[in-house]
Amino acid sequence: MNVLIVDDHPMTVAGYTDSLSQKDFFEKPFVFTKAYDCETAFAAIEKCSFELVIVDQGLPSYEQAGIFSGSDLAKFIRKKAPSCKVILITAHTEVIIVYDIVKKIHPDGLLIKNDITPENLPIAVKEILDGTNFKSPTVKRIIQEVWKKDLMFDDINRQILLYLSKGYKIKDLEKIVSLSISPIQRRIAQMKEAFDVKEDGSLLKEAFKQGFL
Repeated sequence: MNVLIVDDHPMTVAGYTDSLSQKDFFEKPFVFTKAYDCETAFAAIEKCSFELVIVDQGLPSYEQAGIFSGSDLAKFIRKKAPSCKVILITAHTEVIIVYDIVKKIHPDGLLIKNDITPENLPIAVKEILDGTNFKSPTVKRIIQEVWKKDLMFDDINRQILLYLSKGYKIKDLEKIVSLSISPIQRRIAQMKEAFDVKEDGSLLKEAFKQGFL
């Protein structure tokens, strides 16, 4: 399997290749190509067909091709080789940057550098090759926080929680929020997932604790 690894730190590239060279972990052995900037990576992608590309977000740009970051490189790969699995790695944990990558780039995997270890990188890559859209723990937490805020900015969701906290049953809410039971239950299920709870009571407790009620 042809694999391209792109990072402007040679030690990091070496670490990734060592981690992914474990015997018998993957069905096919990896053949690695290494690049340390956008220009070299661009040339490698034009020249060779890759099944997997692991690319860092912060890279020296290739202005001539309009590629200024790992995200731009990922977009180019998507156009050039749609079936290629693309993993983006970033040191950034700012909500706006991470959320922007998820929404605009849609990589097959998004990992925060501090989440990566030699032990868990092969596991993440294997899941991605098997078809899972992988997000490292910090990415999951950031996305969950954004999703939670989006849900709680919705007036109807806040109304539902408010009336539930006052003791109303779901069937009582139909006329109040002008929705049938099924959409109300769907909204409650989404909020439970966002707050990582299972019960209505726990949802109300977390919403109150985090200042949404």
